[in-house]
Amino acid sequence: MILRFFLALVLLVPLARPQTSSPPPNPSQLSDAEQKSLRSALERTGGSPIELIHALEQHLAQYPTSPKRPELERILVKAAIESNDANRTILYGERVLAREPENVQVLERVSTALLEKPDHDRATRALDYAQRIDKALSTLGNTAHASGAEQARFIDQVDRAAARGLLLQAKATDFLGDSGKATQLVVASYERYPSAEAAHEAAGLFEKAGKTDEAIRYLTEAFTIADPHSTSADRARERAHMGELYRKTHGGSETGLGDLVLQAYDRTTAMSQERRIKLRQYDPNADTKNPLDFTLSSVDGTKLNLAAMKGKVVVMDFWATWCGPCRVQHPLYQQLEQKFHNRADVVFLSISTDEDRELVKPFLRDQKWEQNVYFDDGLSIALHVSSIPTTIVFGKTGELVSRLNGFDPSSFVSVVTERIEEALKAPAKAQEARNGV
Repeated sequence: MILRFFLALVLLVPLARPQTSSPPPNPSQLSDAEQKSLRSALERTGGSPIELIHALEQHLAQYPTSPKRPELERILVKAAIESNDANRTILYGERVLAREPENVQVLERVSTALLEKPDHDRATRALDYAQRIDKALSTLGNTAHASGAEQARFIDQVDRAAARGLLLQAKATDFLGDSGKATQLVVASYERYPSAEAAHEAAGLFEKAGKTDEAIRYLTEAFTIADPHSTSADRARERAHMGELYRKTHGGSETGLGDLVLQAYDRTTAMSQERRIKLRQYDPNADTKNPLDFTLSSVDGTKLNLAAMKGKVVVMDFWATWCGPCRVQHPLYQQLEQKFHNRADVVFLSISTDEDRELVKPFLRDQKWEQNVYFDDGLSIALHVSSIPTTIVFGKTGELVSRLNGFDPSSFVSVVTERIEEALKAPAKAQEARNGV
C-alpha cells in the first residue's frame, strides 16, 4: 500500500515547469524550492510509512501554506492508518474531513481511532463521524452501467461500511451511557452484515443488561464466524467466557452448549449463503472458480454460459472501445473467423472489458462491427488478463492452450491459426495415446 503513497507524491510534483516565455500565474503550482524540498523528503523515506509521515510533517512545517497541503494531509492520514498511529489518524483525518465531510474511509478510521481511548469528548466526536457514514453512503454514485461483478462488489462494500458505521455508533453510544440504544444499534449492525466483532459487542451489551441467554447466543455466533484478526489465544478466551456464562445458568454444567454452537454454526452459514444468493443476483459468477463455468452477458441482453462451450475450441478476444491496437487487430480476427467458419467446434468470443458498458453499443454501431459482443463480467480477473488486446485459446477439454498479450500484425493470423489447429488435434492425440497408437 505504501507504494501508492509514493506514487501519489510523485504525481503531486510536476517534472518540470512548462517551457513558455511568460507562464501564466498558477496558485496551485509549487515553487522550485518547494518542489526540491518535497523530492528530497520523498527520497529519505526508504519505503516506510513512518518515515513518510516524518518527512511530510517536516516539509509542511517548512511550507505551512503549501498549495498542496490538502493532498499531503490526505496522504498523511493514509500513512497514519497503515502504521496504526491513532493520534495522527485523528489529527490528519479530522483535517481531511473538514474538507471532505463524506469520505467514508476516513470517517470510519477516525471514529475507530477516537474510540480506542475514549473520553466523553472523543466518544461524542466518534458518534458524530459514525453517524455521517450512513449519509455519505447514500450519496455514492449508482452502478447502473457497471458490470454485474462491480455491482456485487459495490453492494457488498456498502453493506460492510454501513454495518461498521452502526457498530461504531453502538460503541460510542454505550460509552456515553445509553446501553439500550447501543444494543439496538449493534443488533442492526449484525443484521446488516454479520461479523464476529458485532456479535461480541452485542454479547457484551446483553450480558451487561442481565440477558444471559441472548449474550450466549451472540457469543456462539461470534465463535462460528471466521475472524481474520482473531488469534488462537483470542479463541481460547472466547471459549472460556462462553462456557463460564453457560455454566452460570445451567447448574455449573456445559451439557448442551455444544448443541448451541452447532445451531449457531447453522445460522451463520445460512446467513452467509443468503448473502451469496443476494450477490449472485447481480453477479452470477460470484462463487465461480473455473473460467469456463462463467456466465457472460451480451450487448443485446442475452446470457452465455461458457460451460456450454465445453467440447469446442474457444478463442477469446479481450478488448475495449478506448484501445487503439484493438481496432487494428479486429480485421485480423475477422480473417480468423472466416478461416474456421465451417468448423462448428471452433467458437470466437469478443469480450469487452469496458467499465462503462453504455459506450459499447454505440461503438459497435459506429465501427460497423457486426459480431455479438459479451461483457467481461469478471472473467478477465479470473484469467489474470492485465493488458489488452489479449487473445486466449481454450482446448476442447477446457485446458488453456494459448495466451497472446498484444499482437504482431504480420504474424497474428498465422500464429493463432496454428494454436487453434493444435487444440483441434489434441483430443485425437489423447485418444490415440489411450489406444496405444
